[in-house]
This record gives sequence, structure tokens and C-alpha cells, in this order.
Amino acid sequence: MQPTRNIVLSQEGNFSTDLYVAQGLETLLGPTRCKLKTVAAPELVQALDENVAVLFLTQVNFRNGDKHDIERLTSLAKARGVLVVWDLSHSVGVLPLKMDEWEVDFAVGCGYKYLNGGPGAPAFIYANKKHLAAIRQPIQGWMGHREPFTFDPEYKNAAGVAQFLSGTPTILSLAILDSALDIFTDITVVDINRKANALAELFLDLVKNDEDLHCLTLESKADSTLRGTQLAFSHAGAHGISRALNKAGVEVDFRNPDIVRFGFSPLFLRFEDIWRAMQILKGIVKEKTYLADEFSQRLNLT
Repeated sequence: MQPTRNIVLSQEGNFSTDLYVAQGLETLLGPTRCKLKTVAAPELVQALDENVAVLFLTQVNFRNGDKHDIERLTSLAKARGVLVVWDLSHSVGVLPLKMDEWEVDFAVGCGYKYLNGGPGAPAFIYANKKHLAAIRQPIQGWMGHREPFTFDPEYKNAAGVAQFLSGTPTILSLAILDSALDIFTDITVVDINRKANALAELFLDLVKNDEDLHCLTLESKADSTLRGTQLAFSHAGAHGISRALNKAGVEVDFRNPDIVRFGFSPLFLRFEDIWRAMQILKGIVKEKTYLADEFSQRLNLT
């Protein structure tokens, strides 16, 4: 769609898989046709020059929860002839999104986080309607054919976004996600976001007001309007703290090099759960149980 441009612009520290995909395209096509360029977040706007074909960003940073302004950055990119692709994996289901209104070109995301589809849940693609007549899916599969069950030896792409289908969908995973999405029927994402922020603010207040937890350094923005629905704290013993919390029934994530990440999924977390999690966290930090040998081993899944 941008034959005279070759740069995929992204952010330093963007989610690794997104960068891997862009690196793979660079390897496949060669740097004269596709080259990944990453810059620090404050330098993104300045980097939007005539060589940039695509701005490829994650709205909510997976480590510290920093949130990009989709509407603003999309508008700036479009004014300079740049297509935009947003990764919404840490946004969908908990942050208000207006892809059509903001005139986003493309977006991707997963179904296993705030949509509650569980591990292996299907991903999704958003494509703006204005592009549907011109785009072509490069990974052509039989489910993206306009008449897949004719088994035509020549590929003819389906109309619209259906062409992005490739192989047979994972039916069981789709069924689970379909059931998980039923809970959103009679509630707005604005209400969901409001409760998620309230849960996070309670957690943050409890940390601030407990001297035993002052060793945790907030790496997320204090202002909830500038972050997603997560809080990240740094600590030299972050890995051990994460392992100890998980063993005690408080599900958190460890992110290299020293981050404990707490996510606030408002559809099933109660304010009481936040208070109880805080008591467990306080005990682990105060008693230094995170230094136990059983929590020192690094695991593949964090």
C-alpha cells in the first residue's frame, strides 16, 4: 500500500512479538523494501518523515502500562501520509476504543487478556472499511477464498475483512471466547474502565500508605488517564516477589529486569480482593519470604 516508502516505525521497548514480526518482514523482503526503525516514545512524532510507510505501536505498554493517545498519533501520522497499525492486546475489553471515529487504518489484538478467552484464545484484526477494496492478504489460505468449498485451484480473495482468514479457525477456542464475550452484552466499556481504575487507585493508595511497601517503586504513571489498567512496580527482588505472590494465589506477572506487574480485570475482581492481595504482598515483603530458594529459579512462563 506504500510502494515508495520502506520504514516500519515503532517504539523502543514495544512488545517483543510485534518487533519480531516486523524483523521477519525485513528479512523476507530485504531492507530496501521493508526496514524496522525504533525510537524512544518522545521521538515518534519527529520520526514520521516521508520514508515511513507504517507506524506500528502498542497502545498500552506491556511493562509499565504507559498509554499512547491513539487519536492524536493517528491524526499526525495520516497528515504525513503514514498508515497506522495499533496493537490493542492490553486495551480491548477494558479501555474505550473508537477505531472508526479515530480513522485508524488497521489494528490487531488478542482475546485472552481482558476479553477473558483464556490461553490460546483467537486473535483479531481490524481493517478500516475504506481500505477493504484495495488491500490484499499476503498469507493466502483457503478460508480467505471467496468460495472456499469450491476448492478452486486459483486463489480469489474474499471481499472485505474475510480475506484475512487463512486456515481453519480453532473451533473450541472460538466457542470459549464466544461464551466469555457474553458477559459484555449489558455493560459498557466505560463502566468497565471506571471500575478498573478504581481498583487500581485503591491498590496504589494502599501501597502508598504502608511503610513496609515503600521499597516498591511505581514505574507506571500515577495519573490513571495516562496508563492502562495495570500497575508496575520495580524491586530488586521482583522475580521472587512475583513467584511468592503466585504461590499464595495472587496472580501477577514478572517482567524483566525487575518489574512486578499487577493487572486489574474489573469483571471478576472485587475491592475486597484488592485488600486481601495487599495483605499477602505486605507479608511477603516484610518477612522477605521472596528470598527463599524455591522462588529463585527462573521459569519460562512468567
